[in-house]
Amino acid sequence: MSDSVDAASSGRVYAPEDDHAFPDERVNEVLDLVESDPEIQAYLDAQNVNPVARKRYNDHGAKHISIVRNRALCLYDLLKAGGVQFNGAGDQGLDEADEPVIIALAATLHDIGHVVHRSDHPYYSIPLAADVLDRVLPEFGFYDTEARVRVKGEVLHAILCHHTPETPLTLEAGVVRVADALDMEHGRSRKPYEQGGRGINTVSSQAIQQVSLESGDGAPVLVEIEMTDAAGVYQVDTLLKAKLDDSGLEDHIRIVAVTNHRADEQLVERVEL
Repeated sequence: MSDSVDAASSGRVYAPEDDHAFPDERVNEVLDLVESDPEIQAYLDAQNVNPVARKRYNDHGAKHISIVRNRALCLYDLLKAGGVQFNGAGDQGLDEADEPVIIALAATLHDIGHVVHRSDHPYYSIPLAADVLDRVLPEFGFYDTEARVRVKGEVLHAILCHHTPETPLTLEAGVVRVADALDMEHGRSRKPYEQGGRGINTVSSQAIQQVSLESGDGAPVLVEIEMTDAAGVYQVDTLLKAKLDDSGLEDHIRIVAVTNHRADEQLVERVEL
């Protein structure tokens, strides 16, 4: 099995060509644009300077955005397949096809406020993302002026709620909030770790071996996290579970953490949070 197929089957990579539990034509067109847009790509590069080079924190650049966006869309697909009804687009009178568009755009732009500062970055992301959305949304022929305003509002809501005390009011925002915490695997903190960063978030992420998303038993989604030692509990409990709380998705997602020995891979503990 190829790496790409294995990644997709474990809920790690969204494949536009696959069949999905939602209308995907609009989001696939949006993805084509954002992945080639020079301004967006410049932001994804620039937004990594403050968290990594200056704060010695985890990567928050293009790789982080790719991981969050992929896992957000995989999470959304599993939830839709499990019959979960989303409310953000619907409350605005938008189409079901706009739900993944909102998720994809919010996941892409949620961290651009890092170009201003790591602290309070979601609030700085709002005006910067608004400017980007004002430019790119008119490029899609399926949105008139009113629809652009409503999509923009939902995207900004999801961006705001991804890392602030504000409670998500939509499941689309909840997906982005949870997906942001799913970027926790070992190697994701490699640069700041090698530069001397030893914060708990950096060190604990070294213990996370793999994160998988799949259909759950008793809940639409099972998030299974393989850890090499107990340091990973900080990532799982303090970060992921904290973001799941009040996301609106608490009843739809199970989190299971598996600890093993790095040397022989013998499982020693399996805990459901």
